Amino acid sequence: MRAEYCEVAQGRDERSARRRCVAVEPSEFAEQIWGRRPLLSRPCDGFADLLDLDDVDELLSRRGLRTPFLRVASEGRLVPVDRFTGGGGAGAEVADQVLDERILDLYGNGATLVLQGLHRIWPPLIDFAVRLRADLGHPVQVNAYLTPAGNRGFAPHYDTHDVFVLQVDGRKHWTVHPPVLTDPLERQPWGGRAEEVAATAEGPAALDTLLTPGDALYLPRGWLHSARAVGEPSLHLTIGIKGVTRYSLVEALLDLAATEPALRAGLPVGVDVADPEQVAPHLAATVGALKDWLDRVEPAAVADALLRRHWPDSRPAPLRPVAQARAAAELSATSCVRLRPGLRWRTSGAPDGRVRVRTFDRTLTLPASCGQAVRAALAGDPVAVADLPGLDADDALVLVRRLLREGLLVPV
Repeated sequence: MRAEYCEVAQGRDERSARRRCVAVEPSEFAEQIWGRRPLLSRPCDGFADLLDLDDVDELLSRRGLRTPFLRVASEGRLVPVDRFTGGGGAGAEVADQVLDERILDLYGNGATLVLQGLHRIWPPLIDFAVRLRADLGHPVQVNAYLTPAGNRGFAPHYDTHDVFVLQVDGRKHWTVHPPVLTDPLERQPWGGRAEEVAATAEGPAALDTLLTPGDALYLPRGWLHSARAVGEPSLHLTIGIKGVTRYSLVEALLDLAATEPALRAGLPVGVDVADPEQVAPHLAATVGALKDWLDRVEPAAVADALLRRHWPDSRPAPLRPVAQARAAAELSATSCVRLRPGLRWRTSGAPDGRVRVRTFDRTLTLPASCGQAVRAALAGDPVAVADLPGLDADDALVLVRRLLREGLLVPV
């Protein structure tokens, strides 16, 4: 008989994070909009539960922010950090804390405040980012932009990642132009095409709109944009999605190519690498060896290389270390646990028959007898220790205690 003493606390916001960002059905967004064109969604439920103006004041004045968690922009340019940071006073032995008096002066004179990395420091946005990453399958980051009335934060530019813009407070006029470079990679920022960007931004806009609270705007990477606060200060969130691309597959293949002896061979002594005629035969030989090797590459090896590169970009939900340690110490057969929210994991077999569990930052090796219980514990739903299959009570306690201490499970 299954234990009936495991209940999940009710009241958590389980709404799809993606549905708060786009008004169309998920399938339509994925197949017709993602990576292809901007999308304006209105109206939405509003976003003040994620961050509001009082929260911004809290972050700027009481949380001891340091760079790079804050940037300041004025007249389209970044303000040097030494103009708004300094020593934290007695007991805070750091020299780059945000100084609220200087922020007041800069903001009062029209500067835009950019709070960065909020998916790491502000609880509602930490939870939202974990859910959105689960919806999209790509790493997510969150910044907030507070712009005084009538001011523009940055000159027209493009991002090398897709974004959702969520208007929290005030109104902001957005102007969007087509890309000068389709699907730019992270190594292809707009600064290298500044003149082309400026010229394109002078032409007809693809979208010219006013965002009001509750509105959301999706922009694929590469689309030019600029925004200006209208009438009153404007606060919006920018959700950056660092998408895994086909070039990510190329990078993974390059990682694996280093294991192929034919592709590691050196060029002969005396070759002039600036002479196309001398390079040509070595290029042909390399391309031939590369083709032969590519025909033998296993998808599993590529997936493993992608895991190593991209899983660390998406941290799971935060742990409560003290509560976690207490739960492990007090664990009993009636204790309930569940997968740590947002944690990616994969199991595989070891040559000696044991089970390997891989996460974003570690690999655990467990006895073969634990395989069924591990998969049940990490399946996502709450489970009582006594209900784990394939283990007796003592072994189940040992397994769950380790998974708690390793941060794969959390107590319910």
